[in-house]
Amino acid sequence: MTTSHADAHPRFAAALKELDLDVEVRRFPDETRTAQQAAEAVGCAVSQIVKSLVFAADGVPVLVLMDGSSRVDVERVREELGAAEVTRADARLVRETTGYAIGGVPPFGHLTRTRVLADRGLLDHEVVWAAAGTPHSVFALAPGTLIARAGGALVDVRERTA
Repeated sequence: MTTSHADAHPRFAAALKELDLDVEVRRFPDETRTAQQAAEAVGCAVSQIVKSLVFAADGVPVLVLMDGSSRVDVERVREELGAAEVTRADARLVRETTGYAIGGVPPFGHLTRTRVLADRGLLDHEVVWAAAGTPHSVFALAPGTLIARAGGALVDVRERTA
């Protein structure tokens, strides 16, 4: 494991600089494409991992930030956005929208300005970990700061448990 901004994707490293954020980026030799893999590599709870998920709401990309132990309720996202239809974006749309591959999408530093919804459950932690633009790199930040820097609206869009 190494730690420097050089370990982040170059576009994400530029976003950190632009946002005046000084964070430690950790790079791991093995991919951390899933929340479980990332949590094991970092040594934190799966719920402290931030999943940056792209959906299409009536064809328009939207980013949803969700904790790693929860699933997005697409119907709640649809209601929140007032959309007729919300679907999970395919790999092509994710890359076109964010500039990153699935498994390495950070919460900010994207190619295009996208609406961001952040699930309120992220605030349950003092620190959360998110991808730094590659499937091998992550960074830590207070969830409130992460949501603010991502321009996220705080919402409740996680699947309800029975």
